[in-house]
Amino acid sequence: MAEKLVIVESPAKANTIKKFLGGSTKVVASMGHIRDLPKSKLGIDVEHDFEPQYINIRGKGDLIKSLKKDAKEAKKVYIATDPDREGEAIAWHLANILSSEKDKITRVTFNEITKNAVQSAIKKPRDIDINLVDAQQARRVLDRIVGYKISPVLWKKVKRGLSAGRVQSVAVKLIVDREEEIEKFIPEEYWNLYALLEDKESKKQFEAKFYGKNLKKQEIHNKEEVDKILENIKQAKYIVEEVKKGEKKRTPAPPFTTSTMQQEASRKLGFTLKKTMSIAQGLYEGVKIEERGTIGLITYMRTDSTRISEVARTAAKEQIIKTYGEEYYENRYYKTNKDSQDAHEAIRPTYADLEPDQIKSSLTNDQYKLYKLIYNRFMASQMSSAIYDTMAVTINANDYNFKANGQTIRFKGFMTLYVEGTDAKEQEEENMLPNLKEKEELTLKKLNPKQSFTEPPARYTEASLVKALEEKGIGRPSTYSPTITTILERRYIEKNQKQLVPTELGKIVNKLLTENFQDVINVQFTAKIEDEFDEIAEGKEQWKKMIREFYGPFEKEIEKVEKELEHVELVDEVSDIPCEKCGRMMVYKYGRYGKFLACPGYPECKNAKPIVETIDVPCPKCGGKVQVRKTKRRRNYYICENNPKSCDYISWNKPKKGEKWNPEEKIDFKNEKTEKKKKTTRTTKKAKSKTTKSKKI
Repeated sequence: MAEKLVIVESPAKANTIKKFLGGSTKVVASMGHIRDLPKSKLGIDVEHDFEPQYINIRGKGDLIKSLKKDAKEAKKVYIATDPDREGEAIAWHLANILSSEKDKITRVTFNEITKNAVQSAIKKPRDIDINLVDAQQARRVLDRIVGYKISPVLWKKVKRGLSAGRVQSVAVKLIVDREEEIEKFIPEEYWNLYALLEDKESKKQFEAKFYGKNLKKQEIHNKEEVDKILENIKQAKYIVEEVKKGEKKRTPAPPFTTSTMQQEASRKLGFTLKKTMSIAQGLYEGVKIEERGTIGLITYMRTDSTRISEVARTAAKEQIIKTYGEEYYENRYYKTNKDSQDAHEAIRPTYADLEPDQIKSSLTNDQYKLYKLIYNRFMASQMSSAIYDTMAVTINANDYNFKANGQTIRFKGFMTLYVEGTDAKEQEEENMLPNLKEKEELTLKKLNPKQSFTEPPARYTEASLVKALEEKGIGRPSTYSPTITTILERRYIEKNQKQLVPTELGKIVNKLLTENFQDVINVQFTAKIEDEFDEIAEGKEQWKKMIREFYGPFEKEIEKVEKELEHVELVDEVSDIPCEKCGRMMVYKYGRYGKFLACPGYPECKNAKPIVETIDVPCPKCGGKVQVRKTKRRRNYYICENNPKSCDYISWNKPKKGEKWNPEEKIDFKNEKTEKKKKTTRTTKKAKSKTTKSKKI
């Protein structure tokens, strides 16, 4: 008989903490939630103050029996689910299931799975925090009401099986709105003028950019304006008017929050949000490390705080000084966002002495990459600033001004280890100018006018969408990944390279929702609701009161929309392609795999066919049109319109103009998964061979 029973969510977590506790302690896993709302109905008793009708999750009967038996045999039961609202709710459901043993039950939490953290938590048990539970219940109930009440409207007006979600629908709206901005964007012409100049003494050349006239900034809008400037400086002398030398410091980024980790893993490692969170979960719950056994390598990975403990701060200091020297260490504190819950520390390594390369053999390739990213980011956050020597030069040419800026790094500081990524194209770090002096005359080598056009805003990537959701207060760390995963799976959006693009289905659903449920499907409402969840978690608001205030107006809106849409039929878009069976003009329909052509005469005529997408590059073999098609796994491939009649061109790779086709690129659909894996391996090996050894990510 075990004296103590510890219940966690996952077997991996259970295996890790077993060794930190005595032999008289039994550690078991609940395998996540054990109770939830039923899937077949609303599951909320609206007539009785929105009481949730929780049921045991199907397939967990034997597990529940086992948990009850273990709880009965133990003298004390510790529920050690994750230290967040979801974990608190799971603990509350477990306590309800094991209610016959309620006198034994207590709650423990730890932010990292280390011996010290686990043992300290067991010594300081607490009651279940009902405020955190209520905040989770409020989210679950509100989202269930919104989803189950709005989705039937989509079934009637678009197609069965569609669903709407409070946060997901707003995320789709952001992506659709961005696409509309891009479509409506009208490029505007502008010009830049560059002067390639040479320092007479050192013979070093550098480039200066046109600034304006008489030190007033001037924009160049067209070629006529460029020609006028060129005419006025045709015989000009290029004289150095001013040289400003200075120093610039660059400070490190703070340790990771969930959002910044997801963004950086997307930029630097190419990981999806789902993949990042899955790998991070494994690193948190425990990995078997040679000579150390199974240990948790990072702190809890769902957090919006940049705070770190004093113990971690001290460990980082020792490691930095030992590895790099005193001059590389700087004790830093980071401000946490005002909307942050700040319940946990930032994401950091649990053991500062476990350098990524030291434990690489114990990790999978992806675990190593993410652990290295987290480790280096945390260590860099406690390191000295990088210091640059800067030079800003103003050059005169007949009252017209050119400017040049240069910088050289004097002390790398934290950049020895880590440099934060960006969604924009990175600028070259060093740009050294000659040692110029005021009143010095320079030699003009070349004037280079360059025409450009303003560009539309960039489409969202997973990384930039997470950043936007966070900035607008939509969702919380635990919701970003499931939100984006859900709208991808529902095919409201799709990925084009890394860009998120709305599908036609996504546009239709967004139009219907935003036009008819504008009080619910909007950024301000969704952000306001998140604030209310926070107030419930802090005990400042009652969750049922919040739901009551929401439900009255919402129910009236549903009734109004259903009445207004009762006689409205969404008309299918007509194509210019006749049905080859009956002659009617085919219409666009939306199915499980996206847009397709169908005969409007259904069910008399059941003709349907896929929409053929072509690219503007001719077939490298015969010059015919190249079509883009998708495999069952939704992977693009390229095939000649004449295949298989007179041309056998087919490839995974998009052809380029003037490129010859290599028959070895032919596709074997049976081995698509294997081919993709082989291709990834080849690409990785190729990249590795080109990369020099460096500690910087």
